[in-house]
Amino acid sequence: MSLLDLAERATAADGVAPFNEASVFALRERARARVIVHQTAGDGSVVAAAYAVGDAPVEIVVDPERRRAGLGRRLLDELLADGETRFWAHGDLAGARALAASAGLVAERTLLVLRLTFDGPAPVERVPDGVTIRTYQPADADAVIAVNARAFAHHPEQGAMDRADFDRRTSSDWFDPAGLFVAERDGRIVGFHWTKVEDLPGGERGGEVYVVGIDPDAQGGGLGTALTARGLRYLHEIGVPVVDLYVEGDNAPALTVYRNLGFRDWKKDVLYVRVPPAPGPNDHDHDD
Repeated sequence: MSLLDLAERATAADGVAPFNEASVFALRERARARVIVHQTAGDGSVVAAAYAVGDAPVEIVVDPERRRAGLGRRLLDELLADGETRFWAHGDLAGARALAASAGLVAERTLLVLRLTFDGPAPVERVPDGVTIRTYQPADADAVIAVNARAFAHHPEQGAMDRADFDRRTSSDWFDPAGLFVAERDGRIVGFHWTKVEDLPGGERGGEVYVVGIDPDAQGGGLGTALTARGLRYLHEIGVPVVDLYVEGDNAPALTVYRNLGFRDWKKDVLYVRVPPAPGPNDHDHDD
């Protein structure tokens, strides 16, 4: 059983994937990883693994049929001994929380998953004066990437998207240019909403507010709400029953927009970190 096979088994059992999109891309392309640790069964199949690429936090997965046997803790102890300090818990499942607590890790960052279930008409966008919202064209690629970089300059994952990342995503099976919307003002792209449609566990189709990026110069005028609503209307029109999105737990303005559009808390990912011990009384510099 490969690492991707193991991830699929965990996803089916937990209802949440153990690896994020960037890790899955890297695994499929066999990119060189910073961390990759396997524990295998007697037949050589992978039963537990830890994975990370670049400076990303480590992600850990254990075969659902082999849990509660100490595999995760042995992996975590090995990683901590090697100097790793940051670990994603996607879904923040009970087992992950217990594992983090047992190792003295603390939650540093929370990424909320919100869900909108369509039980009536989709919201209608109110487009700010002077702005036009239209569907994406291939010639928009560089402008969308530039807006993304400005909008997420301080975001550790999304802000790093370059042309190679963009091309990789637009080459994915799920990509549909009809679901990517750009906002123009005076002939310049100032925002975008990228939607995504994939199969949910159980076979139902699900939508996602994949990315909403607004140029900092265009923020504050309702453009984010308008772009989000336009994408939601598109997803409703193609028959998607539910829509998810990811948002930082401390992003109060974005949470207000999304909750006003009908989104409710669904799941969360938590970044657990190792906190260095406080210095003791003999750890300070002093003169002899």
